Amino acid sequence: MARTEKKPVHHVQMTEGKRDIIRQLLQEYDIQSASDIQDALKDLLGGTIKEMMEAEMDEHLGYEKSQRSDSDDARNGYKQKQVNSSYGPVTIDVPQDRKSTFDPQIVKKRQKDISDIDQKIISMYAKGMTTRQISDTLMDIYGFEASEGFISDVTDKILPQIEDWQHRPLDEVYPVLYIDAIHYSVRDNNVIRKLAAYVILGISLEGKKDVLTINVGENESAKYWLSVLNELKNRGVKDIMIICADGLTGIKEAIGTAFPNTEYQRCIVHQVRNTLKYVADKDKKAFAKDLKTIYQAPTEQRGAEARDEVAEKWSEKYPNAMKSWIKNWDVITPIFKFSSDVRTVIYTTNAIESLNSTYRKLNRQRSVFPSDQALLKALYLATFEATKKWTMPIRNWGKVYGELSIMYPDRMPE
Repeated sequence: MARTEKKPVHHVQMTEGKRDIIRQLLQEYDIQSASDIQDALKDLLGGTIKEMMEAEMDEHLGYEKSQRSDSDDARNGYKQKQVNSSYGPVTIDVPQDRKSTFDPQIVKKRQKDISDIDQKIISMYAKGMTTRQISDTLMDIYGFEASEGFISDVTDKILPQIEDWQHRPLDEVYPVLYIDAIHYSVRDNNVIRKLAAYVILGISLEGKKDVLTINVGENESAKYWLSVLNELKNRGVKDIMIICADGLTGIKEAIGTAFPNTEYQRCIVHQVRNTLKYVADKDKKAFAKDLKTIYQAPTEQRGAEARDEVAEKWSEKYPNAMKSWIKNWDVITPIFKFSSDVRTVIYTTNAIESLNSTYRKLNRQRSVFPSDQALLKALYLATFEATKKWTMPIRNWGKVYGELSIMYPDRMPE
């Protein structure tokens, strides 16, 4: 969990128009306390809604209240209606017309609750919108001004949910765990620095995907990863068959200490991606095709032979491209003992890449996050947005489970 930083103070610009509103508010209501302010705002909310409905009625009838008209429809008084709001129950006067064809939009006919603006703000935040974009959207759609500070306060309401989510109990056994990192720019004391968000995604015994935790901003080391894995143990995890991750500093040593029976598998997707960094665009397709002969080889021996053939073929043009395959061969090889079905689960891009595309969208929409807490809020909401449809087991899970049960006897419940 990221450390909690003191929130920056948001200064709301006090225009002359706002001062006039406040002066009139103080004159109209006998305000002695914060509770009196709430009551005044509650009263004003009902009046504001009524005025907006009056405008809707003007549009519906085609003429204003003070005007005469030959229309066969006309205003027909008001009907009182009670709705729930953020300030509690509010009674509003809904304009009526003689033909009963008026259909208000600000508060619809059967609508009983108008307190969902907080959820709308949180939903927009979940989709990656900045506080400024949310503020502009609220002005465009609803016609009222919401300061960036107010929006930040609303989204802060989910911080206890994040805390609960980060400490919820986990399953005892996970056949496969993925650990991945995505980097973001975050402002810290007016200095912009890069922070990593480490996402841990688990595959349950039922074959369903679940984001177990998100950690922001720590430095990679064996000590750090040991603390992360121990946190999983403290939340109930007793055994993991395979942990698939990129070459995160200290991860191999931490796994060996926290889960000595767990196999560390170097992420093939990252391995290929990192290799192709050394390759010119015109050669990438051919090089990637050759790399497939390594990780799709039927045996470890044939994989090693293919590795050496690829290294020799491209050594003149790209002498450094294959060094990491040789150096990390011991953590690449676990996949060779599995069938193609299990290999696909271990190194497929589908399991975590769809999630990462959601996280990367945050980078496109926000060049800099104002704090690591703001980043964590965005990641948490983006996670829930992305995982809504995760209801089914991953493909071929029955066959995968059966093979893992044989490979890891007495560790996977039958």
